[in-house]
Amino acid sequence: MSFDEEWSAARATATAQVAMRLNQVAPEPGGGGGGGDLELNQDHIGAIGSEAYKLHARLQTDGKHAATATTEAAGALTKENFASGAALSKAQTTWESQVKTLVAACANISNGLNYSLSSHAKDEQQLRADFTTSALDSYLK
Repeated sequence: MSFDEEWSAARATATAQVAMRLNQVAPEPGGGGGGGDLELNQDHIGAIGSEAYKLHARLQTDGKHAATATTEAAGALTKENFASGAALSKAQTTWESQVKTLVAACANISNGLNYSLSSHAKDEQQLRADFTTSALDSYLK
């Protein structure tokens, strides 16, 4: 079986499974299968954001530690007419591109989680203020 045939079969199976799950009635009201309400645990989200930031910082330095040696080796191999010099150079270029992609993804995760926490905190403050104001209005009437 070719890759395309295997891929088509896997996609068809996955699509059928998703369709079956979507066509089922939820076991309990509210759509949850035993969970409950969505919870925002600020400590856990903060820890994930912190780890994403640490990974971002490490990737920026550790992801480039072999760049100079690799570039020099590729140049030396190319100078001596070895085809592996061009291949090594291409591998280095691809590596740099992938590291940049990972660094950007870690930054997006960290920044997104920080924004979510900040936004949630502001929403909570606004809700408290609104409820306090409505409670005061009821006492004044």
